[in-house]
Amino acid sequence: MLPNLKRLLLGISLIVLASTVLLLSDLKRRTLSTGAIPHVGLLQHASVVLLDDTVRGMVDSLAENGFVDGKTIVIQKYNAQGDIAVANLIAKEMVNAHFDLLLTASTLSLQAVANANRGGKTVQVFGAVADPAVAGVGISHDNPLDHPRNLVGIGSFLPVAEAFRIAREMFPGLKSVGVAWNPAEANSRAFTEKAREACQAMNIELLEANVENSNGVLEAEDSLVARGAQALWIGGDVTVGVAVDSVISVGQRARIPVFSITPGKPDRGTLFDAGADFYQIGKQTGQLAVRILRGADPGQIPITNLVPTWLVVNTLALEGLKDSWRVPDDLLRRADVVVDRAGIHPKRSAAVCLPPHIQLPHRRHPAFAECGVSARGPD
Repeated sequence: MLPNLKRLLLGISLIVLASTVLLLSDLKRRTLSTGAIPHVGLLQHASVVLLDDTVRGMVDSLAENGFVDGKTIVIQKYNAQGDIAVANLIAKEMVNAHFDLLLTASTLSLQAVANANRGGKTVQVFGAVADPAVAGVGISHDNPLDHPRNLVGIGSFLPVAEAFRIAREMFPGLKSVGVAWNPAEANSRAFTEKAREACQAMNIELLEANVENSNGVLEAEDSLVARGAQALWIGGDVTVGVAVDSVISVGQRARIPVFSITPGKPDRGTLFDAGADFYQIGKQTGQLAVRILRGADPGQIPITNLVPTWLVVNTLALEGLKDSWRVPDDLLRRADVVVDRAGIHPKRSAAVCLPPHIQLPHRRHPAFAECGVSARGPD
């Protein structure tokens, strides 16, 4: 009697389970058929070119795959404007808003949303992150599949050592470089540690100054000049990136160059930027979001490192320097974009993926003759 009762209960349970699965599947189909569209929350930490390009790439990639903002998807954008406390408040709001997907651009945005989303309510896809494993959100250094099931994305560790090699190539007598950085940024710490290694190998003294916010950048850079820096380096630090004009201003007053691993406007005043094309990083992050929206299991997607290199050389920044810096011809040939007195010159091979922030003199710029791509700027 008892075994028969157990079999009966088991059969009823299986029927109920199957019915529930069918009901939920049917509910999902009916929801989609009635026009429901995904809602996505997107957070960037500050208004700097590299993050603006990342976000633009994300949105463009979604649109290219049928998720057009305002039509087939709703994307709610947030910007913490460089304030960590604000980022944490926004992250909590995003998690409680029950979005279908969360997108983040920058290490600080990754951390804020991941910490607010530790319950795993919503899948988060991140990009524009130096080293996801040092962000303290449960991502492994050694196993790309060892990460929280609701958290996946792309790391982009920028070419720090290459930047210092280029600087030494431009000025063989380079012995000291100054850098201001914010210890509260895990990404900045990782880049600074790599810079220490590179400088030690090249017998360059790395002079460091810590900053807590963008208002302190000018004073920090002045202190580096006073300590004898022959050049100023901008690492992947959002706090300093917001105040990039201050860094360039200090360098110009001291008649020393500024170089970076975070490309921005080509003619902003840095001598060179040896970094990554963040628009392309954003597009790849958007592709990952598309996979998730179409049902892919984030737990089965590995964390990858993507660095589509992007080299900008501004020969105008050589003018007035107190030391004998020069740009070798082979470096000009390698550059994706060159700035000189005639203007901004992207290479033909780079034109098709030219980041949106680059403004060219007119729409018929010769760099686009073979590509059929219109330059951004007035006719």
